[in-house]
Amino acid sequence: MLQVKELQKIFRVGGNEVAALGGVTQGVEEGEFFVLLGPSGSGKTTLLRCVAGLETPDGGEIEIDGTTVFAGSQGISAPPEDRKIGMVFQSYAIWPHMTVFQNVALPLTRGRKKIDKSLVRERVHESLKLVQLEDYAERPSPLLSGGQQQRVALARALAVNPKLLLMDEPLSNLDARLREEMRVQIRELAKRLNITVLYVTHDQVEAMVVADRIAVMSLGAIVSVGSPEELYEGPANRVVAEFFGSINWLDGETRAEGAVETRLGTLKTPHTDRPGLTGTLGIRPEDLEMSAAPTGRDNEFPGELVSRTYLGDLFVHEVRVAGTLLQVKTMDKAPVSDTVYVTLPKERLKFFPQSA
Repeated sequence: MLQVKELQKIFRVGGNEVAALGGVTQGVEEGEFFVLLGPSGSGKTTLLRCVAGLETPDGGEIEIDGTTVFAGSQGISAPPEDRKIGMVFQSYAIWPHMTVFQNVALPLTRGRKKIDKSLVRERVHESLKLVQLEDYAERPSPLLSGGQQQRVALARALAVNPKLLLMDEPLSNLDARLREEMRVQIRELAKRLNITVLYVTHDQVEAMVVADRIAVMSLGAIVSVGSPEELYEGPANRVVAEFFGSINWLDGETRAEGAVETRLGTLKTPHTDRPGLTGTLGIRPEDLEMSAAPTGRDNEFPGELVSRTYLGDLFVHEVRVAGTLLQVKTMDKAPVSDTVYVTLPKERLKFFPQSA
């Protein structure tokens, strides 16, 4: 459905050049919900805007539904209205002087590819019904809640029957509870309609909820691509690991037979890296285990319980082990004693050599 090849975008500010995209190549399959995830400045929104035709790349190619819409070497650069796309912006871009109906009908009545007036009402009604706003057609836009405005923007994007739906941080202006509801609704709608979605977010939880696949971006490049499970359970490097939730890091050096020497002591791991490699061991807080008494398991160390934070569905504990603070997440309260025993299950440890 979408193919991006060696896409480059350079921003020039004064005498300086910043490579926002450094030769990005990536494909998105038909009907796939594909998420671009990364911090501010990683290039994710620039990539989305290049696909939309709102930014002109400095090189590379973009193909949508079998049609080349940009090719720098051939001088091809199709305008946004010729790219078979719908787009939902972070700000929603709802016209305050129009009703809900008029906002959704706008691209059908004012765009270059107008449709017959007799079909406009039917198309708008269908789009509003998809987002459960069919009873709000005549309501003035300023009287809508944030979530309703977001759904109007989505209905407007769907009204043009896009081959590709582009969404740029569409939920960032909503409160936490509404974000949770809307991300589930957006994914369910996309799957029901078999729409291909390219979705930008900086929120790793949001990305994991909606995505079939996620591309993690950093400094204008895609550093890793995979399903949410693949990226969380088997990150390719530290950048990816750190972007998917909190993690405990321990510098270390590999020894024989899958052992790594760290400041806690020697840890047994499932890795078979050659001895003498320096790097970092990582383990997520929810993978650590804590008990009031020693169990005799591998990688078990005594520690001092420093703090405990209650988050409703879990507890976050800080435990000092050999002078190092470790974060431990559990479903239950910590033992009453200040002295606890922390186990780092070897199958949950991930070793990243210094170059990774």
